[in-house]
Amino acid sequence: MIALFYFSWNYFHELSADQKKRIKLIFFEHREMACIGIQFERDTGIRNFVRSLDGILFSKTKSCYYLKFEEQRFKTLVNHIKEHKFYPDYSGFTQQYADYLKQGMIKEAEAVGELKNEVRKDASYAKFLDSFKIYLEQRRYSSNTINTYCLLIQKFLTWCGKPIEEISQDDLIRFNHKKIIGEKLSGSYQNQLINAVKLFFERMEHRSMEIESIQRPFRERKLPNVLSKEEVKQLLSSLRNQKHRMMLVTIYACGLRCGELLNLRLSDVDSKRNFLIIRQAKGKKDRYVPITVKLIEELREYFKMYKPKTWLFEGQRIGEPYSARSLQLVLKEALIQARIKKPVTLHWLRHSFATHLLESGTDIRYIQSLLGHNSPKTTMIYTHVSEQSLSKIKMPYDDL
Repeated sequence: MIALFYFSWNYFHELSADQKKRIKLIFFEHREMACIGIQFERDTGIRNFVRSLDGILFSKTKSCYYLKFEEQRFKTLVNHIKEHKFYPDYSGFTQQYADYLKQGMIKEAEAVGELKNEVRKDASYAKFLDSFKIYLEQRRYSSNTINTYCLLIQKFLTWCGKPIEEISQDDLIRFNHKKIIGEKLSGSYQNQLINAVKLFFERMEHRSMEIESIQRPFRERKLPNVLSKEEVKQLLSSLRNQKHRMMLVTIYACGLRCGELLNLRLSDVDSKRNFLIIRQAKGKKDRYVPITVKLIEELREYFKMYKPKTWLFEGQRIGEPYSARSLQLVLKEALIQARIKKPVTLHWLRHSFATHLLESGTDIRYIQSLLGHNSPKTTMIYTHVSEQSLSKIKMPYDDL
């Protein structure tokens, strides 16, 4: 494993003293994530180079820039540094990474006893889970739904620890009470479990589970979380990396879901008609979303700098889409830089888009179309969070 980080030491002697602008690479864990730390003396050229790296983040606690660690990314980074005539110093990285692996092996060994029992149980359910996954794929469920349902069923079956044909409603009730209610998980999580259980057991010929009598929890009516226009502006202006900024800008400017943004191809941007084509979104539906001239111009500037080949927003490797996890980390770092303390998610930008449209007087039917909602009832929830509408209400206490 460590051998992957070996590079020719002759390289250190290939540069003259004045060329050796040192970039030190270190390994550390940050927020439960393995990271490549990037340290350097004050130098404008190095700073601009580091800031231009895809996926780059800054940690105040570590006082350095960093990237999510991947073995291939580390090797690519070292070569990239050399290509820009800088000196990569990773003399301490190898030992730091070795210590990290050693510590991980110790933790893993301590957990082996518990895992053995889980593995034995999981193995007996494997063929049923594989069959269930194939069934969902044939029904054209989204990859996120397939992964969620399979994971929920696996957790439920492993918790029951008995043959599938013996699992009944009583097991589901106990699992719900101890795991979902006991651990204070949401009603939507409980609903997802019931959806998965119904789909899984309705295909079983011999079963004790009476699917028809399974009851759902009362549906929660939660208001969407929204940022003000000032907070959105503050968030977007905190991003220095142009790709990072354009991804969040596009989500807010077009009201997109995270998956819709990451699935955008270059061919989906119709700059002549000022439309964005969202293909096979939630519910396997296509839709058009208008894009402003301002956004088109910003996307053109982004394209000139990054030159993506297939996807509008590509990841570290050319030809592959940007990952959802990396985008979440971008948002997390932007919130820190913007000093916004709210637990903002990417979906908050979509909620903010809809609410700000409503506050500016846009017809609710147009907002429904832009968001891709089946029913106007889904879109009507934004009428409850519109500050301008609420502020116009005259309270009876004021007349006393």
